[in-house]
Amino acid sequence: MNNVIKFKPSSSPKLLWKVVFAMSAFHILAIWALFSFSWANVLAVVITWWISGSLGIGLGYHRLLTHRGYKTPKWIEYFFTVCASLAIQGGPVSWVTTHRIHHAFSDTDEDPHSPKDNFFWGHMGWVFMGGASLYDDKTRKRYSPDIMKDKFHLFMEKYYWVSTIITGAILFLIGGWSMVLWGVFFRIVWGWHSVWIVNSIAHTWGSRRFDTRDTSTNNALVGILAWGEGWHNNHHAFPRSSRHGLAWYEFDFNWLQIWLLEKVGLVSNVYAYDINNAESDKKRFKKAA
Repeated sequence: MNNVIKFKPSSSPKLLWKVVFAMSAFHILAIWALFSFSWANVLAVVITWWISGSLGIGLGYHRLLTHRGYKTPKWIEYFFTVCASLAIQGGPVSWVTTHRIHHAFSDTDEDPHSPKDNFFWGHMGWVFMGGASLYDDKTRKRYSPDIMKDKFHLFMEKYYWVSTIITGAILFLIGGWSMVLWGVFFRIVWGWHSVWIVNSIAHTWGSRRFDTRDTSTNNALVGILAWGEGWHNNHHAFPRSSRHGLAWYEFDFNWLQIWLLEKVGLVSNVYAYDINNAESDKKRFKKAA
């Protein structure tokens, strides 16, 4: 019997109203931001979204902590974790556990956020039911033993929200309440949906280069909006690969940053699947995945 929580639409799970109210409030404040447009506020969004969504979620939580697609000094790993905390998508233990379970049971009843039965569920409905916060320590230790052994990641799991309060205070001092609306609330909501469309759209519409056992697709729009995470069929075929965009036209901004960091010596042992040398890489990636 798998130690995985089954909270699918068919099981009539209960709404966590505190989550519903909190997320609703963030969406309302994100809409409010639109009434105080300025280029300074837009710049605040772009910078904080890159830090939280690309460096944090993409490079940190996803390609480094979850899949160990490359190695980096601990200070960089911890820096990426702090960046990811700004996304308000949970701490590193919760995020990694959820994503590893997603890969282990993609588009089955054990998948936390498959859109197979219900598109809204796969996009954000699963979060209303508690999402990753429902996993107990036994499940987390099973799927994320490496993260659970790290004291810094355990600390960030508990206090990941603190960095957003600090960021909000800094933005308020720079540009007032309107910049807080943009750089915190609008940016977080935009970032949520940028990640959720990978779970929903990139498991529903798009092309499939590899015949994986799930419904993952490569979706160009998601690829652009999610810093390269939308080449999802490529990713499910070779989860450990730090490179998701395999063809020249599959722009993968997250991979570009990893490549640059490798060139300057800040990351090493990079796994990067090469579609032009697929046969030689296939055995290595099957062994490593």
